[in-house]
Amino acid sequence: MKSESRTAVIAAIVGNLAIAAIKFVAAAFTGSSAMLSEAIHSLVDTGNGGLLLLGAHRSRKPPDATHPFGYSTEIYFWSLVVAILIFALGGGMSVYEGVLHLMNPHHMGNPTWNYVVLGLALIFESASCYFAFKAFRTEKGKQTVVQTIRGSKDPTTFTVLFEDTAALLGLLVALVGVFLAHQFNQPHFDGLASIVIGLILGVVASVLAYESRSLLIGEGVSPEVMASIREIVTSDPAVSDIKQFLTLHFGPADVLLTMNLRFQKEFTASEVAEVIVRLEEKIRSRFPEINHIFIETESLRQLSEAQP
Repeated sequence: MKSESRTAVIAAIVGNLAIAAIKFVAAAFTGSSAMLSEAIHSLVDTGNGGLLLLGAHRSRKPPDATHPFGYSTEIYFWSLVVAILIFALGGGMSVYEGVLHLMNPHHMGNPTWNYVVLGLALIFESASCYFAFKAFRTEKGKQTVVQTIRGSKDPTTFTVLFEDTAALLGLLVALVGVFLAHQFNQPHFDGLASIVIGLILGVVASVLAYESRSLLIGEGVSPEVMASIREIVTSDPAVSDIKQFLTLHFGPADVLLTMNLRFQKEFTASEVAEVIVRLEEKIRSRFPEINHIFIETESLRQLSEAQP
């Protein structure tokens, strides 16, 4: 996990914990369904931040006999768990609470508590969203938002940003629901707001689950990185052709690269071995995240057999 992403996650945890506490207090005093949904949402987000930190910590475990390539994929697994929790606990509980409120509507108490809490929550969430967007912007560069999300190999970056964006939208929906319920003396608006919050969380969770699944089952490097590696390899005069080229992200900064190369016939086995070392050094110097490089060549075996 990059330092910007870690800062964004920690800021989200601190902010969500404080917000959850004051939301539960407000929900208890006013009986607002939307406020209770928001409190549950913030509590879930707090736990999700902890799971992201856990995944980042476990992904740094060194390789061992049972996991020779390390534990980098842990971060992808826990990101998927976070998406499931957002959908099941955050979205599911919000919709459930909203439906109950529609079936058994009751008038909320003094809405002042809700307005104060929602105002404070907007301030906290905006601060958390600032750190999340700052980390996301570092990775975004000149790409569009969609391109960055689709191409990112660090799920913590867009997960925290999505959570904070959903939280801000949820707060606005809750604010509208509380206002309409109080203004028109219709508690149904409060229940509807809770359901809308749940639907927002469901959409966000679905997108996060889709992206986490794609990373978990295995993604290669970006086309730009692949083209650069090909350029490094093919520009070497000893290389005749690339027969096979495969990459796999184990984690945001842990990549496997395998190549099957064909070398020029005039190069001896010892010279080819030197070329392979040279190519590995060039690739690693330009792309330090490529930790595992395996280069195979039939020519090397043939030359070894041909030499006395």
